[in-house]
Amino acid sequence: MVYATELQKNAPWGLARISHRSRLTFGTFNKYLFNENGGDGVTVYIIDTGVNIKHEDFGGRAVWGITVPQGDEDIDGNGHGTHVAGTVAGKSFGVSKKSKIVAIKVLRSNGSGTMSDVIKGVEYAAQFHLEEKEKARKDGRVFKGSGANMSLGGGRSRTLDDAVNGAVNVGLNFAVAAGNDNRDACDYSPAAAENAITVGASTIEDERAWFSNYGKCVDVFGPGKDIRSAWIGSPKATNTISGTSMASPHVAGLIAYLLSLEPDSSSEFYSTLLTPKELKNKILKLATKDKLTKIPSDTKNLLIYNNYD
Repeated sequence: MVYATELQKNAPWGLARISHRSRLTFGTFNKYLFNENGGDGVTVYIIDTGVNIKHEDFGGRAVWGITVPQGDEDIDGNGHGTHVAGTVAGKSFGVSKKSKIVAIKVLRSNGSGTMSDVIKGVEYAAQFHLEEKEKARKDGRVFKGSGANMSLGGGRSRTLDDAVNGAVNVGLNFAVAAGNDNRDACDYSPAAAENAITVGASTIEDERAWFSNYGKCVDVFGPGKDIRSAWIGSPKATNTISGTSMASPHVAGLIAYLLSLEPDSSSEFYSTLLTPKELKNKILKLATKDKLTKIPSDTKNLLIYNNYD
């Protein structure tokens, strides 16, 4: 199968990095190479503070799913979730520029929330995923799959890990942040959820970001320092922030990107929809190996790559 390659100039460095095997140079640091159809037909659920769905970078592709905290508004009063969503699917800031975004608000405007609300958010995402799959079947449409991003976390919670693993088991592809404590990610949830893709943060210099958690629970790294994306306050607002929260949506975007480019059921190349385990293995196999520095010996030295150098 052949696809047209697009070049985005003046792209955020994170997008440029995931589309080049080699360390960024003066000639490549703002150039993102990608497939123009990336993300088409795939939905990504943003489990976070909400999303500024009227931001122009989403081009009408973002919708509000549900607000879980009781009595809270259907808005992102924080900015974190909007920034994450922009990196997943924004036309300027996103990996996967044609995917649909669904906001699942589990954190209040101050960025905090309860474990029970976060778990409910995971369950809603899995439910929405299954409903969309069934609707596509009834309508005779191709279902390409869906993804979810959780750029949040706390201490180890088997209940939260089980919820995420359960969502993956029903076919929802999950990217989760490794955490920002410069410690072992296995001590945090949902970073320790075995079935998710747990993402550490790298810098433009190809170093592990000083704050990024590490260890055997980290599957792969993504750009996470000084990442520019959409923000709240206006349809044009932007902000530049850092964290494994910014690295994880690069992977969630890549999930949507790769799912959308799989042959669909009308193609002679179609076999079956990739399972989350198969897609996770594909992302890890595609990743650029051994280019990052300051990686502890017990941590995989893998940086995500979109297969377009």
